[in-house]
Amino acid sequence: IPATTLAMVLLRRPRSAAAVAASPRVAVVRRPRPHPTPTTDRPPDLAVREPVVAFVALGANLGDAQAALARAMDALDRLPHTRVTARSSLYRSAPVDARGPDFVNAVVRVSTRLPAPTLLDELQQLEQAAGRERPYRHAPRTLDLDLLLYGDASIDSPRLTLPHPRMHERAFVLVPLAEIEPSRVTLQALTAVAGQRIERIG
Repeated sequence: IPATTLAMVLLRRPRSAAAVAASPRVAVVRRPRPHPTPTTDRPPDLAVREPVVAFVALGANLGDAQAALARAMDALDRLPHTRVTARSSLYRSAPVDARGPDFVNAVVRVSTRLPAPTLLDELQQLEQAAGRERPYRHAPRTLDLDLLLYGDASIDSPRLTLPHPRMHERAFVLVPLAEIEPSRVTLQALTAVAGQRIERIG
């Protein structure tokens, strides 16, 4: 027998109207299609994430430090889902736990939808872009960016501690922070660092 495709056709004799009426009726129920379950590893949509107010300290004591801080402030304002909402004056301060010439310092307030670890990554990339090197601890810096506060978050991890653990020991942080956000700095804290040399320069 040659290999052919066989089709079977089943012929049914039409039933009479009485037979159709006597046969039981079957109800057809259509079930709705289940919605796909969202995956838990999908990255969050930052566009709909509630913004958080964060504070970043800036410092530099190599090269044209004032120009470096001005560029860094502009770069912070260009970060994704982030806007600089306040900038302090520039201050000159003596190095604290560091070497080299005097520092130029400032603090900015930002509104950001980035998670704190992601914001930290962005700050470190800006430091690298400015030529930041770490040949040894407390080395002079072309640019230093420290995340001071991220809303009311309290974080203690190997990479990030918030609030910044030493911010209340440093006049170059507290003085510019008090300028743009007085509610974040107490008079007692300012008094405790009054002996550290710092002056406003612009």
